Amino acid sequence: MLAEQSFDLFITADQNLQCQQNLRGRRIAVLELSTNKLRRIMAARALVQNAVALIKPGELLRLEIP
Repeated sequence: MLAEQSFDLFITADQNLQCQQNLRGRRIAVLELSTNKLRRIMAARALVQNAVALIKPGELLRLEIP
């Protein structure tokens, strides 16, 4: 993953990233959001901020946005 060279965290709403990319052994953390609807994400910003604070390098975390 090219982003791994410059970033610590990749946030995406792509539900199929695990199937498209081999994430084993990666250093970059991946936060997968359950939606790409900006209003819903903004309304849940505290959840997103908390997930960003807790995620560890190499971890894949799926965050359900209400």
